[in-house]
Amino acid sequence: MAVVVAGAGGIGSECVAGYVEAGARVLVTDRDQDRLDQIADQHPGVEVLAADLTRPGSGEAVVSTAVSRLGGLDVLLHCVGVNDRRPVLEFSEDEWDRVMEINLGSAFRVAQAAGRHMVERGRGRIVMLSSVSGLLAHAHHAPYAASKGGMNQMMRVMAREWAASGVTVNAVAPGYVETNLTAAHLAKPGVRDGLTALVPAGRLGRPDEVVGPILFLSSPHAAFVTGHVLYIDGGRTLV
Repeated sequence: MAVVVAGAGGIGSECVAGYVEAGARVLVTDRDQDRLDQIADQHPGVEVLAADLTRPGSGEAVVSTAVSRLGGLDVLLHCVGVNDRRPVLEFSEDEWDRVMEINLGSAFRVAQAAGRHMVERGRGRIVMLSSVSGLLAHAHHAPYAASKGGMNQMMRVMAREWAASGVTVNAVAPGYVETNLTAAHLAKPGVRDGLTALVPAGRLGRPDEVVGPILFLSSPHAAFVTGHVLYIDGGRTLV
């Protein structure tokens, strides 16, 4: 199995370890070379590629490189994302566009390129890292929530268009997970306790708890699962 993991952050790096343990050949792409170097040190044999997926043509370049280095592409996992927690009225247009471009624009570019390759081959799995924010109306999450809600619908349309070609497209939507993206926010007084109180499971998630569902959606076991958003949230979306 040849896998591209786009995004080498907390959940992305955990998924790399999961794919490697499952015996996959993996290429990881990120614009942070330090993150890529850490992954290469931790997992000898994993291919790394520095790329900025907000740039036009970057998705095609990453997929082409992956096909060349890995001998094909069976799975794409998109784990790129940033958040900017402020009230709606405080955002400039450029600040809004930045979050949308990083979170949603990058997903479109690399998923479209991967989908083109997979549709031609007649098989493939695409998984996108969404969020419960794509469903829930969290305050101070407007561009992030919009990007994840847009991702969910984009994913569904891709799933609809490519299903007959043997390509599945799904998303996983974690609740609050302790990652680099959430660390500073969780460190603020009262934030951790307040968020934990919203989760029926009584705790926040860990990056490794997202890996199993992603591996399932990447596998032959999920051949008839497409266009689905799988919530990994300890029951957060139930209340």
